[in-house]
Amino acid sequence: MNVMFNISYGLYILSAKSEKANGCVINALSQVTSTPNRIMIAVNKDHYTTQQILATKKFNISILNEEADFDLIKRFGFSSGKDTDKFKDFKGYENAKNGVPYIKQGTNSYISAEVVETRDLGTHYEFLADVKEEVSLNEIPSITYAYYQANIKPKNTTQSKKVVYICSVCGYVYEGDPLPEDFVCPLCLHDASYFVKSEI
Repeated sequence: MNVMFNISYGLYILSAKSEKANGCVINALSQVTSTPNRIMIAVNKDHYTTQQILATKKFNISILNEEADFDLIKRFGFSSGKDTDKFKDFKGYENAKNGVPYIKQGTNSYISAEVVETRDLGTHYEFLADVKEEVSLNEIPSITYAYYQANIKPKNTTQSKKVVYICSVCGYVYEGDPLPEDFVCPLCLHDASYFVKSEI
């Protein structure tokens, strides 16, 4: 097993707003300093949300909790904001003080941040950002990717087992073995390094 898959990840909805509100599911978030209070996120360059952050320098992070369901993750993680209005007919959000929406459905808190530095990582941008607001919504525990796999993602009911590769960000399943090295997830656009080999 690849040791990198032993690293624990949370799941978050990253939101931004330029001409329209948008969001995507990410797992790369960490607090890097407490004084000043700064966080770091890494986001695929191809994401529409990434382009909005580059333009506005503002974003919100909504921390998913154990009441989050698959429909919520599917809404923000399985389509592109380039051709989909992810907030259309969605009532589970409000706007924060920075004018960017945060998700209040299936989350326990949110962070509003402002970018102070951007670094090009090749396929992704790393955004270093000052925390401008942090709000707790409830005490329901945050989810990890492992919790998502075990408790939220729909189970396959077929009896026969086959080798598949599962995107650790959005849950997209690639059928076939091996996974091409240059494969890019068609849903969330993360590269092959985000896929975990499994049997279903």
